Amino acid sequence: MEYREKLEKKLFEMQDLKYRDFHSRLLPGIDKETIIGIRTPELRKFTKEYAKTPEAELFMQELPHRYYEENNMHIMIASWIKDYEKCLAEVKRFLPYVNNWATCDLPAPKIFVKHKDELLPEIRSWIASDETYTIRYGIGMLMTFYLDEDFRPEYLKMAADVESEEYYVNMMIAWYLATALAKQWDATIPYLEERKLSEWVHRKTIQKAIESYRITPEQKDYLKTLRK
Repeated sequence: MEYREKLEKKLFEMQDLKYRDFHSRLLPGIDKETIIGIRTPELRKFTKEYAKTPEAELFMQELPHRYYEENNMHIMIASWIKDYEKCLAEVKRFLPYVNNWATCDLPAPKIFVKHKDELLPEIRSWIASDETYTIRYGIGMLMTFYLDEDFRPEYLKMAADVESEEYYVNMMIAWYLATALAKQWDATIPYLEERKLSEWVHRKTIQKAIESYRITPEQKDYLKTLRK
């Protein structure tokens, strides 16, 4: 396809092989040959312009993509859609093709901020999925949008109740809970005090919270007593 050849040519013009070698080490399980090696700010700048072209519509219809950077382009373009229903539909269509944490963790769609009530059932569905990165994405949305004024204690349970052997799921649970400790300490600390988490998630949550600048020195000292 002509548009695909043009796109790949432009992407490879931005290739940084040293960056590819470095970044590929952060993406275990991803074939290095599918990583072009483009720094995210440069890819984001290119994608913003590409999204305005007629070729972008063809690109968004073509799944799966060949390259890691194309997956990142896809979720970026989807996240910029200003119509909630269209944005959500595109995110849901793409989630089964997410195969790494970096693509999964790209910034959430801004339009989701205005539709938190409608989004919650979707998040519940994602967290209940059997797919590693769909679960991770759901917990990420819970962390992004529901730890401030829209927080409810039941959301903690949604994440804490996830049982998985997948590293990237458990790491996201720990990240979510560590962030919750910073924002909703009183509601979150019982999960550690009462040992409601797996041992790995328990210890990783404490580690990440202790590393956080948003946790007070007094809170960190207390968390250290809960390590054992």
